[in-house]
Amino acid sequence: MKQLRWGNPEALRELLCEVVSWKSMTLTEGEREFPSKVMVELGKVDFFQKHPEYLELHDADLGRSFLTALYKHPNASDTVVLISHFDTVNVEEFGDLQEYAYKPEELTKLLFDRMDELPDEAREDLLSGEYLFGRGTMDMKMGLVMHMGLIEKASVEQWKINLLLLTVPDEEVNSAGMRAAVPKLLELKERHQLTYKLFLNGEPVFTQDPGDRNYYVYSGSIGKIMPSALFYGKETHVGQPLGGITAPYIASFLTQRMEWNPSLQESVLGETTPPPVTLQQKDLKLEYSTQTPYRAAALYNVFLMKRNAEEIMELFEKVAQDAALACNEAYQEICRAQSATAVGAVKVLRYEELQKYAQQKLGAAFVQSVKASVQGKSEWDDREKSFRIADTLMIECQELAPAIVLLYAPPYYPAVNSSDDPLVKQCIDFIKNFGIEKFGLPVHQVHYFNGISDLSYVNYQDAGEGWTVFKGNTPVWGTSYSIPFDEMKQLKAPVLNVGPFGKDAHKRTERLHIKSAFEEVPALVEGMVKSIICKEVKC
Repeated sequence: MKQLRWGNPEALRELLCEVVSWKSMTLTEGEREFPSKVMVELGKVDFFQKHPEYLELHDADLGRSFLTALYKHPNASDTVVLISHFDTVNVEEFGDLQEYAYKPEELTKLLFDRMDELPDEAREDLLSGEYLFGRGTMDMKMGLVMHMGLIEKASVEQWKINLLLLTVPDEEVNSAGMRAAVPKLLELKERHQLTYKLFLNGEPVFTQDPGDRNYYVYSGSIGKIMPSALFYGKETHVGQPLGGITAPYIASFLTQRMEWNPSLQESVLGETTPPPVTLQQKDLKLEYSTQTPYRAAALYNVFLMKRNAEEIMELFEKVAQDAALACNEAYQEICRAQSATAVGAVKVLRYEELQKYAQQKLGAAFVQSVKASVQGKSEWDDREKSFRIADTLMIECQELAPAIVLLYAPPYYPAVNSSDDPLVKQCIDFIKNFGIEKFGLPVHQVHYFNGISDLSYVNYQDAGEGWTVFKGNTPVWGTSYSIPFDEMKQLKAPVLNVGPFGKDAHKRTERLHIKSAFEEVPALVEGMVKSIICKEVKC
């Protein structure tokens, strides 16, 4: 049998360090170059030398690509899709160690001279010798490396199942890579006559509490949505403050009611979403003057399990109505105390109502020209563009002010869960039993991966049309942002996440547990895939 290039822990560790050294921060040249480098490495595998047509790069956006690598057995249609992302967050927090953030072996050694700078738990982990530090070691280049090793081994040993490796850019920002990959997965399914049995992600295991060393597998992935608001007040001179109403004043009432609001939490299968929190609140005024700020915006993060975009908008609207009522009562009281005349009552409207009003007043062509103009601002991201579209429409429709305009800003990650799926139950049972027998490793099931993942874009199961509310209230929908909901519904296989244990994703002390990454989890995943084969084919 041909010798495996990545068939032992040492080789996997060497491959990880190589892959981590390929800088791939989101929206950088390194992210654009990364999948070509992976393609070169996988192209050295004997199977892909014989079948180069099964190794492909596909366009995502902004010059970025995602990669697919298909190991296809001639007598199998059942297919496990191996999902990973290769982009990372930046490394500014590493300070003078930035150049070593991508050199795990060197960084880990250097940190011994900086132990007094480390938090207690990170210092203990460093001294244990059980962890490898560095950007992307945990989140999530080890997941990709594990999948590369798996597909090589399957091809050499000719496992009677198909494995489709999919690695994508942009998971850390908008998941543009995975959203672009969804129709391609359907195309590959038809082209190669594949039957998707399981979407298997390799995102890392997150600790549930400080000091937690339990190992978890995830039978679903939490959802995330960003209900947002444009606050449009009435301008005035600072010398006549009650001649208007400021946007920050209006915003304060909604933000206080959104922050940590338990009505926007969910509890499912004994797990509860974190409470909502404000991700951004800002004045849209670009320069200083003695004109009061009358336009502001806020982004709120809400996690999901069962709820869809329609349900969240209804809850958001209720909170906003309550905020507007409280704002109006407080404002009227101030006006009475100051013998001033109120400039109006704050109303609440959805973006789709604003857009319809603007189309009736100014014409559909005007609304489209506003969107095109905003989209031309390449320095603005989708969140800024969302606010600026709504803001420009409100400037032309000031008779609606003062107002809170409710909208959605990208990204949106629908929740997905396969806890009740028979195959997922079988896989989890195998991992639990094998983990104890092989490594003495207790394995626990979590129903929703709480780190957000690209699994959100497969196996979409919203029975209604809740997504249409998202579409109607997202100003950048159909231009710089969209979600292939119809195609996602066709990717019906269950989801599962099995990845290496690590700590402190997105922090200076990001680190990967060595034994988990290079010994335990590769063996668990290999055994699990073989158990799927044995269920379908007599072993």
